[in-house]
Amino acid sequence: MMNNMKKAAYSFIILLGIVSLLSDMAYEGARSIIGPYLGLLGATAATVGFVSGLGEFIGYALRLVTGFISDRTKKYWTMTIVGYAMNIIAIPLLAIVPANGWIYACGLIILERLGKAIRTPSKSTLVSFAASEVGAGKGFAIQEALDQLGAFISPVILFVILTLKGSSGTKNAYAVCFLVLGIAAILSVIMLLISKKIYPTPDAFDRTKEAEGKIHFKHSFWFYMVSISLIAAGFADFSLISYHLVHQNLFADNMIPALYAVAMGIDALSALFFGWLYDKKGLLSLIIATAISAFFAPFVFLTGNTALIIVGIIFWGIGMGAQESIMQSTVTGLVAKNHRATGFGIFNTAFGLFWFMGSFIMGTIYSISLPALAGISVLLQLGAIPVLFIVRNHVTGK
Repeated sequence: MMNNMKKAAYSFIILLGIVSLLSDMAYEGARSIIGPYLGLLGATAATVGFVSGLGEFIGYALRLVTGFISDRTKKYWTMTIVGYAMNIIAIPLLAIVPANGWIYACGLIILERLGKAIRTPSKSTLVSFAASEVGAGKGFAIQEALDQLGAFISPVILFVILTLKGSSGTKNAYAVCFLVLGIAAILSVIMLLISKKIYPTPDAFDRTKEAEGKIHFKHSFWFYMVSISLIAAGFADFSLISYHLVHQNLFADNMIPALYAVAMGIDALSALFFGWLYDKKGLLSLIIATAISAFFAPFVFLTGNTALIIVGIIFWGIGMGAQESIMQSTVTGLVAKNHRATGFGIFNTAFGLFWFMGSFIMGTIYSISLPALAGISVLLQLGAIPVLFIVRNHVTGK
């Protein structure tokens, strides 16, 4: 019986992982070309930066509300389906935005991020139920690996489309890209509905007792929020990295998607390795990953050497993989079963807020001092390590 439950849990995690793969093909593909597309539609660089940052903030901050709603209603499947369905609306509609219609495109970007905010706490909770059966680290690592496989594949597909079109700087070429990404968005919802049909009650995988009464979080949870906020604040968004590489003539424009694909590939491998290590060593795995990824900024922003910059991007990818697998795994262990969506909402809100603030600060410092930017990035991330040791001692003692 236990073996059958474990196999079913793995199957469920893989099914939702395929959903994530297809969804990330749609979103990450759009993310890789949305900057130049908005510019083509008449948006300024300041507008592109502001809308991207606002979209990410909304995508994270509203998870606090949607996570609470999910826990109160227990409509995890409904919230997840609604959130993914918004991709079907937002991504293909980007293809038919009129010339000079950057305002409409910005609205669709915000809509897509709103869908992410709606679905993520519920989807993470569904995964956490099955992950509790196979190991939280393993469960979320499989999810992240499949997720990032989609993020790796889609920029490659778009590169091929734009190359075959022979006129990658035209609105029609971008329109074809968004329509192809829309197909991936539709397939993700179809796979989600199939998953629900096969596993309508995934909470049965989690045999821990539900906490009774009002929501209560342990002190270790709040210490953990401090640590992930420091990591997020020091972790620059890839848009700032890509801006620097092109602005300083370190890489040609067409190489940026390739570098992003490298980062996503490392992200997937990192998630699998550190997810496995989490189940063996607990939070020590996140401490190790943070100690490595903390040094991406000096390699990227200070060296001016293409080989060392690639090393920095690899470090950045390691950090991304750890953030998407281990960080969520830890929330599973710190929050009671029936309050978990709320816990994921708080986690994502804190992470998104401090990532947005940190990226804004580093973007401002960029034009003043690159050494200061790199120093702040490193110090903030390393500052999280002592706090993680405190959490580790409180939780598992591993």
